[in-house]
Amino acid sequence: MRIDDSMADLFTALALAITIEGAAYALFPDGMKGMMRQMLELPATTLRGAGLTAMVFGVAVVWLIRG
Repeated sequence: MRIDDSMADLFTALALAITIEGAAYALFPDGMKGMMRQMLELPATTLRGAGLTAMVFGVAVVWLIRG
């Protein structure tokens, strides 16, 4: 079964995100635990704003690269 190029790009991006996140947990487990504790103390609106900012930044970078 042949995967369309755009689907291959999507799966590659997801695999890369999982790899980077896994590396962070493998290399800095105590730091990741501390970061999670800090995130639990933040209000939902702050997390939502950070998530939206990261999402917009990511879309802008992809748009610049892919044109």
